[in-house]
Amino acid sequence: MFELFFAMVKEEWRVHSTIFGNLSFALFPVLIFWIALMGSFLLPVFREALPAGNLSIVIHSTFLMLGFMVGAFGLLGTEVMNRRFGQASLLSYSARSLPLSERVIFTTFVIKDTVYYFFLWVFPFGLGFAVASPFIGLPPVVPALLLLTLTLAFLYGLCVIFFLSTVYSRSKKILGVLLLVIAAGIGGITVLTGTNPARFFPPLILFTDFSWEMLAVSCTVILLLFVVSLLLFSPDISGTSKHYQNRLSPLTRKLSFFPSPPLAAKDLIDLSRSGSLIGQTLFSFLIPLVVIWFFLSVLSGYFPPHGLLLMFSCVTGVIASTMYTWLTMFDTFGAYACLPVSVRTLIVSKITSFSVLQLIPAFFIAATALLSGEGLYLFPALLLCIPISFFSLGVTVWLTGLSPSVLVYDVKVMVTYLALSGLAVTLMSGLAFTDPLYSLAGLLLLFPAWWFMRKGMTRWESREQPGF
Repeated sequence: MFELFFAMVKEEWRVHSTIFGNLSFALFPVLIFWIALMGSFLLPVFREALPAGNLSIVIHSTFLMLGFMVGAFGLLGTEVMNRRFGQASLLSYSARSLPLSERVIFTTFVIKDTVYYFFLWVFPFGLGFAVASPFIGLPPVVPALLLLTLTLAFLYGLCVIFFLSTVYSRSKKILGVLLLVIAAGIGGITVLTGTNPARFFPPLILFTDFSWEMLAVSCTVILLLFVVSLLLFSPDISGTSKHYQNRLSPLTRKLSFFPSPPLAAKDLIDLSRSGSLIGQTLFSFLIPLVVIWFFLSVLSGYFPPHGLLLMFSCVTGVIASTMYTWLTMFDTFGAYACLPVSVRTLIVSKITSFSVLQLIPAFFIAATALLSGEGLYLFPALLLCIPISFFSLGVTVWLTGLSPSVLVYDVKVMVTYLALSGLAVTLMSGLAFTDPLYSLAGLLLLFPAWWFMRKGMTRWESREQPGF
């Protein structure tokens, strides 16, 4: 198993370094280290706006979200055990040809991904804070404790989503009942204690009041979730073929008003047959945002009366822009190279399908506004969420073309994306905090979004189809 683990780590490195180059990919953890280092020196400034306890809430919730984003192994299990990154057959596919059980291979794959993301994100952040701590007057125990609790926060997010996605792959009805039980439990805690449930997050409790008992409980919960998820997971590598009715022609006729009806129909069929439309909506959108709402509401005292919903709308817009990756994860332009289809046509089709998917964040924001008693600010919230989503989409198209998930670890791409999206969120939230009516300025983001999309189409058409 150790030999397989190290082989998978080498394979992961080779895949990414081939795409980005050794130096560019190696600089990614350096970027995270640098962000943590510079952010640590700004702690005295941040503390004037937020107490240290609330800053820790922001940081821990960020790494909890990271765990959520990478932990849906149950949802992607079949793809992992068959083909990942298009037509590339990796070591995880070797259960078909080597004397290794699929469960051993999948377990090793999950452990490899967990360790890999830890050293890409968590460890560089903790190291950056540790290097800066002597210069800002913090004892060595603080960065060591922060690295421990951030690791636990990341593992909590990863294991919770791993468990829920595995249950989803087994039975959607059981998952629905489980989510209702969890929601009832959270509601019960809120009513009985009168405290935001986010304050009971074990890594937060450990950071503010360390105890060996809480550490043991946290590790036990994570280990149980991980082991149960592995036991529940059933990889589909039987090699059986599935037969579907022809849905392309009927859907193409129904989508005749789209710019490229056949391509739009293919996107919807891919989402439907893979289970990604429901699965991604649940595990990559709804659950992370519900958790973000609880953590943001802890900081509600630092927002104006309408600020919590509007800030949440900005965050929702950024996360909603990742729906573009749902549409581009199934194919690359190479599959269309022999057809009379241009990169521009494909991107326009993906953007059109993306526009339809924006009904999901729109309904979600509407439900959030009504349930939180902030229905009065629903319109300003939508004016922030949807334009920010399209602006981030435009930046994504410009930077990554049809391969957003593949290029995410390119340092230049990540820095540019964070800078532009962060600038848009900062400006729009600042205006909306001043007066909700200023959220109308969010519509102005549609102009640079359109400009970025056009530039992206031209840029990637010349790269994918030189001489076109």
